[in-house]
Amino acid sequence: MTIAGFPEDFVWGVSTSAFQIEGATSADGRTPSIWDTFTADRAEACDHYHRYPEDVRLMKELGMAAYRFSVSWTRVFPDDSGKVNQAGLDFYDRLVDELTGAGITPYATLYHWDLPQWAEDAGGWPARDTACRFADYAAAVHERLGDRVGTWFTLNEPWVAAFLGYGSGVHAPGRASAPDAFRAAHHMLLAHGLGVRALRDAGAAEVGAVLNISPVMTPAQVSDFGRTLSEEDAEAVARIDALVNRQFLEPMLRGAYPAELLEIAERHGGLGHVRDGDLDVIAQPLDLLGVNYYTPLVVQAQPSEPAGAAFPGSEGILFCTIPTAVTAMGWPIVPNCLALLLDRLSGEYPDLDLMITENGADFVDVVTGDGIHDVDRISFVEEHLRALRGAVEKGAKVRGYLVWTLLDNLEWADGYQRKFGLVHVDFATQKRRLKDSALWYRDVISRNGLTEARPRRPTLETVAARAGVSRATVSRVVNGESSVSSEVRATVMRAVREIGYVPNAAARSLVTRRTNAVALVLSVPRQGGDALTAAVVQSVVQYVTSLLEGAGKQITLMLADTAESHRRIVAHVEGRLADGVVLLPPDRGDTLAERLSRTEVPVVLLGKPPIASMVPYVDVDNAGGAAAATDHLVSLGRRRIGMICGPMDLVTVQDRLAGHRTALRRAGLRPHLAVADDLTRAAGTAATHRLLGDDPELDAVFAATDQLAIGALTAAREAGRRVPEDLAVVGFDDVDAASATTPALTTVRVPVADQALALARLLLSRLEGRHTTSVVLPARLVVRESA
Repeated sequence: MTIAGFPEDFVWGVSTSAFQIEGATSADGRTPSIWDTFTADRAEACDHYHRYPEDVRLMKELGMAAYRFSVSWTRVFPDDSGKVNQAGLDFYDRLVDELTGAGITPYATLYHWDLPQWAEDAGGWPARDTACRFADYAAAVHERLGDRVGTWFTLNEPWVAAFLGYGSGVHAPGRASAPDAFRAAHHMLLAHGLGVRALRDAGAAEVGAVLNISPVMTPAQVSDFGRTLSEEDAEAVARIDALVNRQFLEPMLRGAYPAELLEIAERHGGLGHVRDGDLDVIAQPLDLLGVNYYTPLVVQAQPSEPAGAAFPGSEGILFCTIPTAVTAMGWPIVPNCLALLLDRLSGEYPDLDLMITENGADFVDVVTGDGIHDVDRISFVEEHLRALRGAVEKGAKVRGYLVWTLLDNLEWADGYQRKFGLVHVDFATQKRRLKDSALWYRDVISRNGLTEARPRRPTLETVAARAGVSRATVSRVVNGESSVSSEVRATVMRAVREIGYVPNAAARSLVTRRTNAVALVLSVPRQGGDALTAAVVQSVVQYVTSLLEGAGKQITLMLADTAESHRRIVAHVEGRLADGVVLLPPDRGDTLAERLSRTEVPVVLLGKPPIASMVPYVDVDNAGGAAAATDHLVSLGRRRIGMICGPMDLVTVQDRLAGHRTALRRAGLRPHLAVADDLTRAAGTAATHRLLGDDPELDAVFAATDQLAIGALTAAREAGRRVPEDLAVVGFDDVDAASATTPALTTVRVPVADQALALARLLLSRLEGRHTTSVVLPARLVVRESA
C-alpha cells in the first residue's frame, strides 16, 4: 500500500472545549458563565468532569498524541474577589496528569467563549477591565499547570465571541450592539497580549492564539481561485476579509489594524476604546498560530443589501450560497480552501508555525446494531487532510492537525442536535461509542498519512453480505424490479440504510436507460396546508431549474394536485423516464414522497416530511428561528408572550412551537397558545382575539407564519392595542408583505435561494452516487418596527 505521508514529527490529535463537554456546572465552587445563563437548561453536556479517565483512555486507544482542551475561567475565579479557587484547578491538575500518564501532550486554551457571568455583569468584554482580569487568570492557571503544559493558547476564535455574542446576539451573552462588538474584539486582543506577557513572565515554553480563518471569495472564485474580480466584488471581498480575518491577524502579528477596519469601527461607536500603546501590547511575538477552518465565506457586491448584524459595515454585500456539497448545518464543503488559506498565511507570515486546531463537520449519524457508519465525516476529514498535505509539501509550516471534536457535545446555541464528534455520546446514559470515523482516524494516525488509493464506498457486495442475499438480488431490489418478495426487499433496504449505500449511477445504467431528465414535482397542499407562497415557489423553481440545467439535466415540470396526478407521477418515475425527482414541497397526509422513495430513483424534498424516511430533505431551522424570535421578545422585556400556532399536523408548526417553548422555558416563562384553523390572515386575527380574551395583560405575540402575524396586527388595531408599545408582534417567513405592513413586521427570514440551491446540490450528489444527508439551513431574525 502506498502511503501519502506527513512529516515524521507531525502531531495528530483532537480539540474540545470546557463548556461543551465538562458538565458539573456547580461542582467544586464553579459559578455560572455567560453560557450557563444563555442556555441554562442544557449544561450537563458529556459529564467529562467525572468521566475524563474514560475519555483519555479512548484517545490513547485511538493513538492520539495531542489533546487541546480549554480551562473554565469560572472554575478558577468563581467571583470577582481575585481569590483563586484551588478546588476548581484540581480538576485540570488531574486531567493533565491523566494525559501525560497516557503519553498524550496537553495543549491548554485559556478562553473558549465561557466568560464568567460575574465578569459580564461588570461590563463583559466591552469593558477594558476584563482584559486585565484575563491576565491574572492566565497567570494563575500557569502557576498550577505550567510544569506539565508546554503550549498555551490564549483565545479561541475571538471573532465569534465578539460578533456573534455582542453583535448579533445569537451567542452568549446575547447582546446586539455593533459598538459593543468592536469594543469586545479590541479588549479580547488586549487580553491576548496581556495574557502572553503573563505566561512568558511565568516561564511558558510556547504561547499562541487560535483564530477562525475563512478564505473570502466570490462564487466564481470557488471553482477558480485565480478569477479576476470586478472592482466592486474585490472591494466586497477585502472588506469582509478585514472584518473577519485581518481584524485579528494584523494586530496580533503586525501591531496594526487594517485601515478599512478602523473606518468601519469609527462609524460604529468610535475608537475611544483603543488607547496609545494597546497595539504594542497586542503584538507580542507568538510561537504558534492555531487555525480553525470549516468553510469559506462567499460574497459578492450587491448595492441594495443591508448589513448583517454579525458583520457591521457589510452593507452592499451579499453572502452567497454555492453549488457544492454541504454539511448538516448547511456549510459548504470546500477542502481546497484549507490549502488556500495555509498558502496565504505562509506567504504573509513566513516565520510563523501553524497548527490546524479545529476541522470537522456536523452530519446526521445513524446508530445501528453494529456501529455508526459516518462515511460523510470520514470523507470530509480525508479530503481536508489531502488539501493539508498538499500545502505542507509546498512549504506551509504546519506542525499538526487536531480534529473537532472528540465527543458529540453541547453545540452552543444549537444544543445537542449537532454531531461533530468522532465518538457518539448517548446523553441519557453518557455511554461513549466509537464511530467509524474514529477507527478510520486511528488508522491515519498509525501510518502517519493517508492511503493513496481512497477507501471504496459500500458496494452491492457489501449490501449483499449485510442482508445475507446474493448480489443479483440486491441489484434487482435497488433497480426496482418487482420480482423480489416484500420480505426480502425489506431486508435489503434495511441493509442499505445501515451502511449508507447509494446505488451507483453507472451500475443502474446497466439495467435501465438513462434519460438525463429530472422531474420537478410541485405538490399542491390541501386547504389550509403549509403551502409556500407563489413567490417562494417561483424562486425555488427558478433556482433549481437553473442549476440543474447548468449541470446538463432536462427538467420535466409535473403538478401533483390530484390522486390521478400522483399515480401518473409515480408511473413516470417507475418507468425510468426521470433520473431523479425534486418534490416541492411534500404535502401532509399523502404518501407521494414515500411512494417515490420506493422507486429507488433519487428523490429530494423541500421541507421535512411528517414521517422520517430515507429521502433526504432541505429545510430551515424552524425551531432555532422560533427560539430566536422568542428570545428577542424576552430581551425587549416582554413577559406575557402568546403564540399563534396554526394547524398542529404541520411539521413546520410543530418545530416552531418546540423552539418557542424552549426559549420560554429558558427564560422561566410559561406558554400562552392559540391554535389557528389554517394559515390565513383571518385565522391569525381570530386567534389573537382569543389570546387577548384569555390574557388581557398579553404584551407580545409570536405567530408561526407572517400571514398569521399580519392577522395579529389587524386584531391589535381592532382591540385598541398599540403595536409595539402595548403589543409586540413577530412572524416567520419574511414574505414580501412583511416589510409593507404598518408597522413593518419583525419576522424570521427563510433563506429561499439557499434552500433551492441545497436541493439541487443534494440531487446532483445522489445522481453521482454519493452518500447524502438532509440539510437544515439557519434562519435569520429580521428586526422591524413591530418588535
